[in-house]
Amino acid sequence: MNNIRKYGEPPYIVAVIHGGPGAPGDVAPIARELSLTYGVLEPLQTQATLSGQIEELASLIQDNADIPITLIGHSWGAMLSYIVTAQNPILIKKLILVSSGVFDEKYASSIMDVRLSRLTNNERKAFDSMLVEFNSPAIADKNAVFEKFGKLMEQADSYDLLPHDNDIIEYQYKIFDHVWPEARELRASGELLALGKQIKCPVVAIHGDHDPHPRAGIETPLANVLSDFRFISLDKCGHYPWHEKHARTTFFDILRQELKQ
Repeated sequence: MNNIRKYGEPPYIVAVIHGGPGAPGDVAPIARELSLTYGVLEPLQTQATLSGQIEELASLIQDNADIPITLIGHSWGAMLSYIVTAQNPILIKKLILVSSGVFDEKYASSIMDVRLSRLTNNERKAFDSMLVEFNSPAIADKNAVFEKFGKLMEQADSYDLLPHDNDIIEYQYKIFDHVWPEARELRASGELLALGKQIKCPVVAIHGDHDPHPRAGIETPLANVLSDFRFISLDKCGHYPWHEKHARTTFFDILRQELKQ
């Protein structure tokens, strides 16, 4: 898999970073929309370690972007972008966190409870079956299970989804299973949040009011460590603003405004 896609014409001054880990391609709609005005990069994370993903993303930006760049990260991609910005401040002009994961472990415990509360009884049974399959040594290739899980969580994470194609190129459970535990340990230790002290560029968080990742887990910690931080809430919006019926237009209006500044 080629680990970068380019949209629009150079100079490439924007990069959008996918979530997961292990869900390359899910932010392609953001890249396509913004490429009507800007040259946009979509780096695809292929490494199966946290340090590998950090080094890969920094290298792709350095080799392909017109530096400094505006970095737009979604979900896990927001957290990865935050780390890369802290460690490579010369590369980043502005950091935009879209539907980020939380930055303090104490806010993480409620996320799955909220998701499960939004599922029907049959969906809960399907969820339980997926957990069994994830833990089964009899299933060597868990990508198909990861795909089913991702689609179920998208439903639970969303407010009012528009019909849309699935832009994920390949569901990569191995990458998720290796990278996410490392990332969670970094968060639990407090080291993830502390990295914000090294970030000097403006940081903007855009977050849906229906996202199960609690607003307080992003806004409160980051406001305490970042020198230039703003939080923007989207009404009637879940974890994927570009797919939300009530928030899509506002979301892209905000992105375009932020890219002008």
